[in-house]
Amino acid sequence: MPIYEYKCQKCGRQFESFQGINDPDLKSCKFCRGKVNKLMSMTSFTLKGTGWYATDYAGKKPRPSKTKEREATEKSVSEAVKADSAKTGKE
Repeated sequence: MPIYEYKCQKCGRQFESFQGINDPDLKSCKFCRGKVNKLMSMTSFTLKGTGWYATDYAGKKPRPSKTKEREATEKSVSEAVKADSAKTGKE
């Protein structure tokens, strides 16, 4: 459950409240019943290790380039043509 911070406008106290995300914001101070404001506070977790930045995402395995794939395809086609022409005796 999230922890929200509030500050009272009347007594100046700052306090925390455990509330569900869908729960309504507190309206009054739990000490003096004065009006409260919800505060923006720092996060309570730290991102450590790899995988949290653009440079760390998914392993960067080199993919075969299009030219290498094309060369392999052309080689297999030319070998097939040579084999076919050897059968027929024509080039």
